[in-house]
Amino acid sequence: MTQELVDFVKEHYTIPLYLVAWIISVIRYKRYYDTVLKYFPVFIIYTFLTELLGYFIKHTDEFQFFSDYRYAWHNIVIFNIYSVVSFTFFYYIYWKVLKNEKHKVRVKYASMIAALGYLVSLLFQNPLHIGLYYADLLASIVLLYAIGLYFIEKRTEQSYYSMRDNLMFWVSIGLFIFHIFFPFIFIAAYDWPIFYYEYRLHEFLMILIVIMYLFFIAGFLLGKRKAFR
Repeated sequence: MTQELVDFVKEHYTIPLYLVAWIISVIRYKRYYDTVLKYFPVFIIYTFLTELLGYFIKHTDEFQFFSDYRYAWHNIVIFNIYSVVSFTFFYYIYWKVLKNEKHKVRVKYASMIAALGYLVSLLFQNPLHIGLYYADLLASIVLLYAIGLYFIEKRTEQSYYSMRDNLMFWVSIGLFIFHIFFPFIFIAAYDWPIFYYEYRLHEFLMILIVIMYLFFIAGFLLGKRKAFR
């Protein structure tokens, strides 16, 4: 059993990383409990449980959704749901944290376009068996746009506190780095699988997840309540 656990951690090292990030987010919760990120620990544990369920669906019989053996290992539906929840969560965060009313309106309408992208994708892709990767690409672009607006506001904002003390800044950096690459890796996995495996893009994706969550953890550890924004 111990060796199985070791092998699991080696192969799926991002899953325990989610748990570690969640524990730290709870320990440091008093530093941001009354900010727009107050539900961030819930989101992180949701990420952890989604990844764990995805593993069990793929590798065990007890958690499989489909009786047809050809699709028994398919777990993509829970990740499609996760994508919609994830992007909605972060769109809301940036809509709330932005101060410029024009920026808030732009994020609002851009998020509607992203939602439309998912609805259109449902007409051409079966979310039970394939990732909605083009909709994810559009949603990532919208999120990067929202993050860009946030950075523009921070650049012109007067503050007594260093950016390193701002949890929102660390979260934004982590998200920005990840979403620059994530949708293209996802598309490559479906449309160019030879390229995906030849250049080991899955390993690159895992590294991006680690980098993103290390930024989150740094924010939890360094962030100060009065510096938040």
